[in-house]
Amino acid sequence: MAHKNQLKVQRIFSISLKKKIVSDIEKGKASVLSVSREYDVSLTSVYKWLSEHSRHLQSAKTLVMQMDSEGYKTKELEKRIKELEAALGRKQMEIDYLNKMIDISKEELGVDLKKNSKYHPQMVPAPPIRTQI
Repeated sequence: MAHKNQLKVQRIFSISLKKKIVSDIEKGKASVLSVSREYDVSLTSVYKWLSEHSRHLQSAKTLVMQMDSEGYKTKELEKRIKELEAALGRKQMEIDYLNKMIDISKEELGVDLKKNSKYHPQMVPAPPIRTQI
């Protein structure tokens, strides 16, 4: 905490730095909030820089945000990864199920489906029907 006798240090940002920051915000590489936090300046100052140095973000103009921003693309790709991981999991469960069925058929019918590639399911006699008395 500053003492009352100390002077506040005034920071001056160069015009070239302000223009680069504004350019990064326009390109979607940074947000106003992230710039404010990174450079320890108020949101008002960042918006002032935008109004002074932006080609697109002028006062009294409406900016239409496109859905192809980097953040949106990242979220969509993460969503797609989750969907593919779920599909992969379902396929692995199906493979495990089929392998178990092959093992059961070997025990019940005496036919090793893994080794006998010329095997046809129609050639195996149906298992006997078990009835309860």
